[in-house]
Amino acid sequence: MPARSTAHIRRALVLVADHELNASTFAARVAASTGAPLAGAALAGLSTLTGPLHGDATARVLAQLDAALRDGGGPENAIAERLMHGELIHGFGHVLYPSGDIRASLLLAELKPRALFARYVNAVASATGEAPNIDVALAVMTRQLDLPDDAPFILFALGRMTGWLAHALEQRESGTLIRPRANYIGA
Repeated sequence: MPARSTAHIRRALVLVADHELNASTFAARVAASTGAPLAGAALAGLSTLTGPLHGDATARVLAQLDAALRDGGGPENAIAERLMHGELIHGFGHVLYPSGDIRASLLLAELKPRALFARYVNAVASATGEAPNIDVALAVMTRQLDLPDDAPFILFALGRMTGWLAHALEQRESGTLIRPRANYIGA
């Protein structure tokens, strides 16, 4: 693998290492708070990451990117068609970053996407008013570096593993059990 590709992968791993108390990090911290071994805390994080609303989002982004790039009318046409049918374009916008996901900006700036990939990102941003998030940056990197289809998830999981372990160590040091309270509001 060329040194430049290695640098992009390293950057991606660092950018995804920590992201506050997202679902997978919280799961890792909860497991660590029970006294579970670090491997157990990491498995709790990884299990949570596999959910379609978390780490599995990169697969949907990659599928949409590929479909848009295959469209004979170009990415602009593919995006317009999806939006016209009320379909969601995955990987754009982020609840924590209304002005744009800095992780995506940094990775894409370093990557300098080829024209067709940049065209896709610009087409979606223009049509939706949303900036790309890290899932888009990982998908573009995967295609540009000719990585396997599961690379975005694997890179996300590997980078995040470092963050989970750091959170687990910090949680174990506190010596406290995480025990949220429930407030029953049913009949």
